[in-house]
Amino acid sequence: MSNPFLKQVFNKDKTFRPKRKFEPGTQRFELHKKAQASLNAGLDLRLAVQLPPGEDLNDWVAVHVVDFFNRVNLIYGTISDGCTEESCPVMSGGPKYEYRWQDEHRFRKPTALSAPRYMDLLMDWIEVQINNEDLFPTNVGTPFPKNFLQAVRKILSRLFRVFVHVYIHHFDRIAQMGSEAHVNTCYKHFYYFVREFGLIDTKELEPLESSRVCSSEKVKVVAL
Repeated sequence: MSNPFLKQVFNKDKTFRPKRKFEPGTQRFELHKKAQASLNAGLDLRLAVQLPPGEDLNDWVAVHVVDFFNRVNLIYGTISDGCTEESCPVMSGGPKYEYRWQDEHRFRKPTALSAPRYMDLLMDWIEVQINNEDLFPTNVGTPFPKNFLQAVRKILSRLFRVFVHVYIHHFDRIAQMGSEAHVNTCYKHFYYFVREFGLIDTKELEPLESSRVCSSEKVKVVAL
């Protein structure tokens, strides 16, 4: 494990949140192994994200949501010491995009927060979602709720904002560790997956689809 980035992401002190794991012997565990095998074999990411024949879409999506949460969580953990109240007083993706936090409890209205505060709330919120047995059932035969994909879209759109912030505000740190290729692969995997199943609105993807963000343009505030 010579890559310094990989050393960092597997360092417990750098992990932003504990990883959510799949129980061995379960269908999700087998799907997770299948997905990892495709990635490890160097399969084209566009093909790797496709639903395997005979598998349930909701199970496939659930496995990937948990995996993306773990990966994004680890990536942010490696740069989190450089993402502070002082360096990132606003959760943003360059001068054009500002992300405001809103939830069902404390922040009922879109609220401007620092990036680290936003990230902390976001990871807590996602952790609650993926550990909710009513939303992400783990028992064989327990059906997914009708609003599962709707909930997943919200989770993934918020996770995407972590990529935006890391790429635009902290990519120099990633570059210093020589880890561009690893982070790019994580992002491409995420991107192809959400595009394959239509899980993020194309407008949400704009911050990283354009290589230039004109500072003179009006700031786009995004909540929810």
